[in-house]
Amino acid sequence: MNKLETLNIAIKALSVNKARTLLTMLGVIIGVFAVVSLTSLVKGVQNYVTDEFEKLGSNLLFVSPGRSAINRDPALSYTDNKLRESHLDLIDQYAGDLVKSTTPWVTVGKTVEYKSKNYFGVLVGGNEKFADILNIRTSEGSLFTQNDVRTGAKVVVLGSEVKKTLFGSKKATGEIIRVDGKSMKVIGVAEEKGSDWDIQIYAPYTMLDRTFDADDIANIMVKLNDDRDVELATKNVELALLRNLKKDEFSVMSQKEILDEVKNILGILQLGLGAVAGISLIVGGIGIMNIMLVSVTERTREVGLRKALGATSRDIGTQFLAESVLISATGGFIGLILGYTATFLVQSIIRAEVPWWAVLLALGFSSVVGVAFGTYPAILASKKDPIVSLRYE
Repeated sequence: MNKLETLNIAIKALSVNKARTLLTMLGVIIGVFAVVSLTSLVKGVQNYVTDEFEKLGSNLLFVSPGRSAINRDPALSYTDNKLRESHLDLIDQYAGDLVKSTTPWVTVGKTVEYKSKNYFGVLVGGNEKFADILNIRTSEGSLFTQNDVRTGAKVVVLGSEVKKTLFGSKKATGEIIRVDGKSMKVIGVAEEKGSDWDIQIYAPYTMLDRTFDADDIANIMVKLNDDRDVELATKNVELALLRNLKKDEFSVMSQKEILDEVKNILGILQLGLGAVAGISLIVGGIGIMNIMLVSVTERTREVGLRKALGATSRDIGTQFLAESVLISATGGFIGLILGYTATFLVQSIIRAEVPWWAVLLALGFSSVVGVAFGTYPAILASKKDPIVSLRYE
């Protein structure tokens, strides 16, 4: 038999019992769908992290307490936080030719109130240079000044989401809000920058220290001059801080280093999720083998008749193997379409995309499953004795 004839017979044989064929495909469909959708979701998270870093620019350094790392418990680093305001002066003094500006980064969670409306937000404290470092601009009002930082003025700049929640379409500049019972003046509203940024409230770090005893510096952000080498600048900032701190009391990481660590972790997660999802493909393959063995038994007389009419053992084996591969490949194709559909639906939330290797892995593995789990039933069918098969009831 030629390949076209074999395929045609396989389609007819499978269409005889459509419900059973569809249920057999289901394991493969679910497996391929899981592989494609989960890997695309992790890719979306990678894209989100990359986009957020790109909004900051490519010339930032982050000084954090302790020998911190992305995959390490941050509590271990902040238990004995040695970062102080004086360390900004050290960086400016000994690495000033490479550095454009520095700011501390202090955070505290508080309830914000305006009239009858409440919002639990994150207050982020920095100096007057924080807006330039983080590329923050205002859509309304202005940013706090050096004098506000020096005096610890009770002024805040609202993120766009905070403004919408508390004020709606009303102008917020000049209004008085209460933060944990303390009155503060809104002097500006930040432009939309992304979900993580728009929910924050910016304030002078000195005010957070004096009002809420928030004196722990979570990070020191360093913006480099545009024409400076990042590796050289990182080394100089480390040498500057070593004048007052021990090597294990701080870490200096560039955006690229942080982004690479995040991508490595997410890459491992992506492979892990793909492997777990691949287990359902194996389960689907077992289902295919089970149904094909049932099919061989049910069609024993058919096998005997075809052999009596001249079909070879090779023809019979190829026929049953073709049916197995057809079930698996069709299930893989349907699963791929469903995976792409799910990816398209979540793109309104996150920039998910299906990696090319996930498509090849899903379709390739589903085809291999068809061959691997269909071979034994095919061999079993091909070895049947035509005389015994014709007498089978």
